[in-house]
Amino acid sequence: MKENSVLNLSELNDDLGTLNKGQAAQTDPGYPQDAEFSDLRQITYFELARLMERASRRFAGLIRAELTKLRVDDVGPAQAMILLAIGDSELSVAELLDRGHYVGSNVSYYLKQLADGDYIDRVASQRDKRSARIKLTEKGRQLRANLRDAAMSYERAVNRGDQDQRMLETAFQTLHQLELAWGTASRYGV
Repeated sequence: MKENSVLNLSELNDDLGTLNKGQAAQTDPGYPQDAEFSDLRQITYFELARLMERASRRFAGLIRAELTKLRVDDVGPAQAMILLAIGDSELSVAELLDRGHYVGSNVSYYLKQLADGDYIDRVASQRDKRSARIKLTEKGRQLRANLRDAAMSYERAVNRGDQDQRMLETAFQTLHQLELAWGTASRYGV
């Protein structure tokens, strides 16, 4: 994305292999369209944010379904995402907050649930007893591995080749640039 420019989605669509606009508008009720002429309008950042929110909810539903298949009833999608964010690391709550879009009080609640379920270990920091370091237990590592295996099978079903991989990389880079731009704008203004 060019510095100080608006995301040009027509260029992005060219890079992504452009969807058939008529089909996209007909098959996705959330896809922006002009009701009178059924022509596509220019996609806005607001519409992109709405799409990301819907995709996030659908992903949470997918995680919930996987947890049900695994017969895990003491962990929800938010806690599962925390397990995935922790990974093989040992980190502080502040570092965990930086890795995800959690509200601080929610993370404390989720971490308590995960600790009570023996999915994580919370160890007081040796430098600052008010601060804790977090790492996965064996039970937490096993659930994380199961969720990652499920994610890989979904990825294999969706990713059909090099073009799909390039599209995924382009989408990731674009969303990462938006994250940085929106984060900077929210801190320092436009």
